[in-house]
Amino acid sequence: MDNLSVFLMELDWSPLWISLKTGVAATIICFFLGMIAARKVMEMTGTAKAIVDGILTLPMVLPPTVAGFFLLLLFSKRRPLGIFLWEGFGIKVIQNWLGCVIAASVIAFPLMYRNARSAFELVDINLIYAGRTLGMSETQIFFKVIMPTAGPGIAGGTILTFARALGEYGATSMLAGNIPGKTATISQRIAMVIQDQDYLTAGVWVVIVMIIAFFVVFLFNLIIGKTNKNLYIW
Repeated sequence: MDNLSVFLMELDWSPLWISLKTGVAATIICFFLGMIAARKVMEMTGTAKAIVDGILTLPMVLPPTVAGFFLLLLFSKRRPLGIFLWEGFGIKVIQNWLGCVIAASVIAFPLMYRNARSAFELVDINLIYAGRTLGMSETQIFFKVIMPTAGPGIAGGTILTFARALGEYGATSMLAGNIPGKTATISQRIAMVIQDQDYLTAGVWVVIVMIIAFFVVFLFNLIIGKTNKNLYIW
């Protein structure tokens, strides 16, 4: 057995599992909240719509460390929400895996929200009117008319959301810390081993991240390609 095989067998794989389960959990949260928020914002008008849209998009343009700072203040056990969660339910967010999920969800949420909103806005309003004319309920219209039409855009947003949540570093580091086997994600692990000048371990994790990223981009392009085939006839 060569040295690389031995190295891989002895490697601590917990950052991969932590990153994957964090990415999946954050994507599920962002998927539902993003679609709900997109639909609600579309129903608004004027200044209220601009303000709410700006607030929901803000984590996309803020440095992750800034978002992490606000989350740290919000969930601190010295703050009302943190005290309520800890004393009322025994829930600890800071330096816990739950902190990884919350931080990743906040940072990745704008991607799901913006993509879902764009997809909903591209739905032909005449299809909705036709559904109402045929006696369909609003729920039936949403699942049988809107979702199939907006599906590719929403699917693309979901994939990008997962990728962003998987690679989150700044906010996660501030809220959840870097506890091996508990909150240490791939991004955090790479940063730590680089500081220790362990370039072999860093290189392995970089290759793993690149493979995952390529797979994510491939899926995204596949979905967009199918969408373009449906939109254009050459």
